[in-house]
Formats: sequence, C-alpha cells, structure tokens
Amino acid sequence: MKNTPFTEKHIALGAKMAAFAGYNMPISYTGINDEHQAVRTNAGVFDVSHMGEFILKGENALDLIQRVTSNDASKLTAGKAQYSCLPNNEGGIVDDLLVYCIEENKVYMLVVNASNIEKDWNWISQFNTKGVEMHNISDKTCLLAIQGPNATSILQPLTETDLVNMKYYTFTKGTFAGVPNVVISATGYTGAGGIEIYFEDTDGAANKIWDAIFAEGTPKGLKPIGLGARDTLRLEMGFCLYGNDIDDTTSPMEAGLGWITKFTKPFTSSELFAKQKAEGVSKKLVGFEMVDKGIPRHDYEIRDAAGNVIGRVTSGTQSPSMQKAIGLGYVKTAFAAQDTEIFIAVRDKALKAKVVKVPFLS
Repeated sequence: MKNTPFTEKHIALGAKMAAFAGYNMPISYTGINDEHQAVRTNAGVFDVSHMGEFILKGENALDLIQRVTSNDASKLTAGKAQYSCLPNNEGGIVDDLLVYCIEENKVYMLVVNASNIEKDWNWISQFNTKGVEMHNISDKTCLLAIQGPNATSILQPLTETDLVNMKYYTFTKGTFAGVPNVVISATGYTGAGGIEIYFEDTDGAANKIWDAIFAEGTPKGLKPIGLGARDTLRLEMGFCLYGNDIDDTTSPMEAGLGWITKFTKPFTSSELFAKQKAEGVSKKLVGFEMVDKGIPRHDYEIRDAAGNVIGRVTSGTQSPSMQKAIGLGYVKTAFAAQDTEIFIAVRDKALKAKVVKVPFLS
C-alpha cells in the first residue's frame, strides 16, 4: 500500500485507516456524521493526494484533449477548469476527470481518479499521435481539499490570493503558507464551497502547509475529514463516483452527463452519443429517496410494483443533512420521471422509494 505525505498525520490523529485505490487512506476520525456536518456548516480538510495528475504540453495538447474528452476544452482560457470524461470506444466511460488550462492551447493539467491513473495514462497515450509532451506527476503531487462555507475565510490569512472571491471552476498559482508555486482551485466535490491546493512535497512543504492550515483553522473549528464523509457529501449533491455510478459500461447520456458531452468537435464515441441524444436511452441514472425505512446499498435491485427488476442501486446512504435515506441508481427510462414509485430490494423485502430531483440538497 502506498502512503501520502500526510499518512503519519492521519494515524497520529487517530483516524480509522483503510486501503483505497492502493493507498492507506483515512476513512473517518470522529465519525462520518460528525465530519459531514463539520463540512456542511463550517470547514474540513480532506487529504486527496492519491488522485492522479497529468501535464500535457505542446502545440497539439488541446487537440489531444479534444479528441479524448467529451467536453469542449477549447472554451477554456488560462485559469479556468472544466469537468469532463474520457469515453471509451463502446460508449462507456474510461474515467471522469478535471481539465485545468494552465496556458491556452499549450499547457493543461488533467486530474483523474486514483484507481484509474495507469488506465487513463495508457488510454490517453494511445491517442497521442502528434507528439504531445506528457508527464505523469501523480506520485509527487500533494492535494488537499479544504471544503465548507467557512473554508476560504479561515484560510485567507495563509495567502495573498483572494480565496473568498474565487469563482467556481477557476484556479490560480500562488504562495500558500509560505510555500511557492501552489495551484489553488475552486472545483469542489462536496457542494459546500471551498478550495483545493496542489503542490509538490519539496523542502518539507507538506508538513509546513498541513501544520499552518490547522494552526490557523483549529481555533475556528476546522477539522480533518475522511473519505467516508466525502462520499456522503458528494452523494447529497448527486455527484457521480467512478466505479459506482459511472464506469466502462455506462454512457454519459445515461448518467445525466449530457451537459459535459459537447458535439462541437469529434471525440471518442461522439457519433454514438449523438444518436443516444436524438433517440433517447433505455436506462437513466436517477436520484431517489426511501419512503419505507431502510438503507439502499450499491448493487441492490430496483423493482417495480409487480416485482420486476427495473434497475440497480449504484450509491446509497443515510443522508446526515436530511436525516433520510437517499440513493442513486439506473432504472429503465419509463421509471425515471420525478415522483415515480419504485421499490428497493433490501434483504427479503421490497421497500418503497420515489424518484426525486438531484441534487438532493437545494
């Protein structure tokens, strides 16, 4: 198992650790509900240094990104980021990712899921037929996500960058806690606001930044947060998790990701997706709330009133913010309309639920 530069910090803080994407990662510290509420109401720090980062450079960098991603990266100017996905040849999703435009048309950073680093690198590399310079900087890049409504005001004393007024899906490079060349972005995966900081752990930068964040934040209620609460926070927003809600067999059109599927340029499987857009899809990812008492879990069957299997749960939890059980799942399109009654097979029972609009939290 790999460690991040913060692993010893997590263990010293009493985190419950577990293997995730080949890394020894903190799942929780004081409990998922407590950590979840800390982020929703104040601020929390996630170590997400296990994520992957690739740098693409050269006059054909944008061309390569355009051919392998579903969104239109030509819209990006320096300092802007974009959510996108890498479609495969069969209309599924290799991975979802963030595209950061460092220098327009020339230098980009792709941020990919930890479990897919090698897979994504190999996938993109096979399309690199025009000599784009590619660098996998995943192992030397630290990434902390400081999320919550008070995150930016708590961290503001640590940098001259105007954190409080950073617009969503923008980024800049600056000095943070005395460490230069830190990429500071506002992309977020919790729906609670905040920033992410990317930096290289040279000259003790990781310790310096971690210690400065908690020296500044602890008196203001800032807490370390594990991956357990990260999952409940993203689920309340209806954000997809790769490997659960999207994978090699699901299309972005089925997953409600038509908004990141732009037909302004050709890309892998674009003709198939255009056909799906025109003709419709046979299944759709929907959000649902439990009506009967019970927690939906990944891979539970979704049934109709007659007991026929109409889909499967992809993610489910007891929402700490809403105090009710919620989930995401694929259902046959006929059952995807809001307020449709569906049933979740929990052990030997079919528990009533209803399709609702996402995000679950408005």
